[in-house]
Amino acid sequence: MRKLLIPLIIVSIVVGLMSVFVVKEGERGIVIRFGRVLKTDDDMARIYGPGLQFKVPLFDRVQLLDARIQTMDDQSDRFVTSEKKDVIIDSYVKWKIKDFGQYYLSTGGGNRLTAEALLQRKVADGLRAEIGSKTIKEIVSEKREQVMADVLTELQESANDIGIEVIDLRIKKINLPDEISESIYQRMRAERETVARRHRSQGREKAEVIRAQAELEVATVLAEAEKTARVTRGEADAQVANIYANSFNKEPEFYKFLRSLQAYEKSFNNKGDILVVDPNSEFFQYMKEPNSNVN
Repeated sequence: MRKLLIPLIIVSIVVGLMSVFVVKEGERGIVIRFGRVLKTDDDMARIYGPGLQFKVPLFDRVQLLDARIQTMDDQSDRFVTSEKKDVIIDSYVKWKIKDFGQYYLSTGGGNRLTAEALLQRKVADGLRAEIGSKTIKEIVSEKREQVMADVLTELQESANDIGIEVIDLRIKKINLPDEISESIYQRMRAERETVARRHRSQGREKAEVIRAQAELEVATVLAEAEKTARVTRGEADAQVANIYANSFNKEPEFYKFLRSLQAYEKSFNNKGDILVVDPNSEFFQYMKEPNSNVN
């Protein structure tokens, strides 16, 4: 009897060890019995949380799956826009297992590489559909957020068939192939030069308008000044004439004498001039009889 007790104890210990398993924090376990995932009454896979769990030895096999959020840093891929231009897009996806039973069956036993290969194909299909309906300008600046949101929505629906929940999708980088970049830069440079020429033309036009206005203002000021000068000069000449007239009326003989002296001064100013005048003419009356007519 004692000889049978020891083997029974050993067998009990082995069976007991085969009946328990440990699920670590951040993991979830599912049990496969006779090649099928063990399910609950509502036809969902039975999930074993962290801690010490039990199973039927020999018949049950435990598959531990990572329940944490995973990051799939996708490699760069080339897509075609609505303009038939190629763009190279680098993206990443945040995902986690939602249906552990479905995930196990669709990925060939919970293989993460298989899951990411399937997810990568879905991401590429979603990006290709969205980018194919957008221009480069829309993808780069105007509708980049919308593209990511639309692809994420579509991806969340299509990833259900592999038991995955897609949490986020982001486009990290958008590049242009070398053969396209140069043509894009040339077109942008041409557009900027067109804008610059238009601004320069508008500037020249405004400059001509300002110059014409300035010249008009100058001409107006000069005309007003000339008008004022002529009026002032006319008024001064009138005053001078009035003074001469008043003086002439008061002392006509003295005025005639003064005018004769001024005429003599102008006539004999240049010694080289030759003046042929009759000595008896009225011009020399004050030279012949200087005191005869002066009071």
